[in-house]
Amino acid sequence: MELCALAAFSYWGFQMNRGLLINSLLGLGTPLLIAVFWGTFIAPKASIPVSIPLRIILQSIIFALAVAALYFSDKGKLATIFGVVVLIEMILMYTIEE
Repeated sequence: MELCALAAFSYWGFQMNRGLLINSLLGLGTPLLIAVFWGTFIAPKASIPVSIPLRIILQSIIFALAVAALYFSDKGKLATIFGVVVLIEMILMYTIEE
């Protein structure tokens, strides 16, 4: 799911129609920033681990932003499918984990 979210952010950035430089910065920079944030706070071996409730909130925000990125890139169906799959995956992950 995390890699799909990064791909969604990259696709969104390259679809902005703001010129080659801005599109490249958004298409490469946004997923890079998200990956650094994820590795710092959310990943299993995060350098600054957070509590499970906060991790769920942060994951939800990242995935919701990825869904929005797909939606605003005119990929509404894909955004819906991704959102549903993420929701199911998170429910299963956090109910089975405990």
